[in-house]
Amino acid sequence: MRLAYILIFWMCCGSSHSQLLVDLVRDFETTLLNTRIPDTNDFLPEYDFIIVGAGSAGCVLANRLSEIKTARVLLLEAGDQETFISDVPLTAALTQTTRYNWGYKAEATPNACQGLRNGVCNWPKGRGVGGTSLINFMLYTRGHRQDYDGWAAANNTGWSYAEVLPYFKKSERIGISDLYKSPYHGRNGPLDVQYTDYKSRQLKAFLKASREMGYDITDTNGEQLMGFSRAQATIRQGRRCSTSKAFIQPVLHRRNLHISMKSWVTKLLIDPNTKVAIGVEFTKQRQRFVVRASKEVILSAGSIASPQLLMLSGVGPSAHLAEHNIPVVQDLQVGYNLQDHITLNGLVFMVNDSTVNDARLLNPQDIIRYLFAGQGPYTIPGGAEAFAFVRTPSSSFASDYADMELVMGAGSLSGDRFGTLRDLLGITDEFYQKMYGDLQQEETFGMVPVLLRPKSTGRISLRSRNPFHWPRMEPNFMQHPDDVRAMIEGIEMILRLARTKSMQKIGTRFHARPFPGCDHLKFASQDYWRCCLRLYGSSLQHQSGTCKMGPSTDAAAVVDPELRVHGIQHLRVVDASIMPHVPAGHTNAITIMIAEKAADMIKNAWRMKIAPLDK
Repeated sequence: MRLAYILIFWMCCGSSHSQLLVDLVRDFETTLLNTRIPDTNDFLPEYDFIIVGAGSAGCVLANRLSEIKTARVLLLEAGDQETFISDVPLTAALTQTTRYNWGYKAEATPNACQGLRNGVCNWPKGRGVGGTSLINFMLYTRGHRQDYDGWAAANNTGWSYAEVLPYFKKSERIGISDLYKSPYHGRNGPLDVQYTDYKSRQLKAFLKASREMGYDITDTNGEQLMGFSRAQATIRQGRRCSTSKAFIQPVLHRRNLHISMKSWVTKLLIDPNTKVAIGVEFTKQRQRFVVRASKEVILSAGSIASPQLLMLSGVGPSAHLAEHNIPVVQDLQVGYNLQDHITLNGLVFMVNDSTVNDARLLNPQDIIRYLFAGQGPYTIPGGAEAFAFVRTPSSSFASDYADMELVMGAGSLSGDRFGTLRDLLGITDEFYQKMYGDLQQEETFGMVPVLLRPKSTGRISLRSRNPFHWPRMEPNFMQHPDDVRAMIEGIEMILRLARTKSMQKIGTRFHARPFPGCDHLKFASQDYWRCCLRLYGSSLQHQSGTCKMGPSTDAAAVVDPELRVHGIQHLRVVDASIMPHVPAGHTNAITIMIAEKAADMIKNAWRMKIAPLDK
């Protein structure tokens, strides 16, 4: 790995600077050795709490539960620890091609992804201590207050906006000076939330265009969601701030916290007679281990793996489990209610100014500035500079509720010369060459619409009873006509935004070339956009809802408002899968909040001390 970085730097900067990189990589390696996560290989026969999955939720839980010195906590993770390869915000797409991604691919779905590679959607999910926070685009948004009030109105006591806001604040360390005094942000949490230092001309024009579109420039995590804003992101001094960095690395000294990596949990152990979760079974280094939990097993494996593990352990739809000869412990609607945010990539705009692309970034100035100062275009979170939360014209939601997000990138898909973004999205080389092959020398940026409140739902189910096989992932994207309607209106809003005076002053021009496979239809007609969505619409990777939270009277609920699995004692699910409805925000921030709240629920259940919250 060291040699690869030296060679890249040599090509970009010339041999005269190569020794600088050798010294820098050595410094990185020294830092990594000093923060290396101790990997547990000798296990206690019993722990108080066993946490399955060290993703965004699992890292938070491990930190908060190990605050109790008398509690023995085991955190199990199938991947290993992060390295500096995932640190660079701009290269998030590259990170998703590494071992830190499970590399899931969904089943073919009739209304999306059909024109992508092999006709299916890529579903990247994080694998390692930090989970998807190691590979995501780091955007930090929480959704609308109505999302959480809606959870509470469905008899999920304790989940109103007023009750969850303190948990958002608890984890946050806001690094934006204008927001230091905001009652909606935290100053003392472990998770850094900042702006990048980089500002393009198109960013300024995008924000100015807000007035012409009828919106204000706002803090979208503040008083109101609706409006335009620079991207708030989980970055620390220009580098990715994963949940591993925020919640695990600071507590590695705690003797009551054991972390076992490369540990693949194959089954939750549940006594079929008493219906009590008593431990877990997992494999590590080709050995099988069984470890018991005296208090709770906490499942934080994410919206795909959590329902899979529950079903493999006998908790799920009885008829489906019977198909795989799995004895039923508890009949619950596990795996249903799958929700996700949908997007359409490939809307490219030319502009009379410099933009971010693969070729331009390979220069000594930007590389050295980033490596030594943590500044410049490499700090842009996944390339996303700004977003607008807007309401589509035909929306049936409340007048102050944004049902569409418009994300503006510092560059575009046409600048993806090395193919990393194409690999992430599943865009074929044929599509890229036909659409953008002659734009190599053009300055371009992109805007993408994101459907925030989908009405279509999918399902996670078992493909087999083999725990090492992927489950069956059926997205059912845009099955509901309202989702298609909203997406088309979102696209039209982007085109209108591009025509505002502010955007026209920098020469913004839409690359009006028909998408392959839709060129037989009238360009920009509703039928044309439906075709584009069917072929190239895809996921923003916010899968959620597959272990739905709800009271016992809700036949579709898997966990109660305390996140305890219905009918099973000492077993909770704490991750994005518990969301009854996916909020109008990016799910990483929301998952961290869920885990913060769950940690206090668990402490309270076992009469452990709860740290006071700043209300």
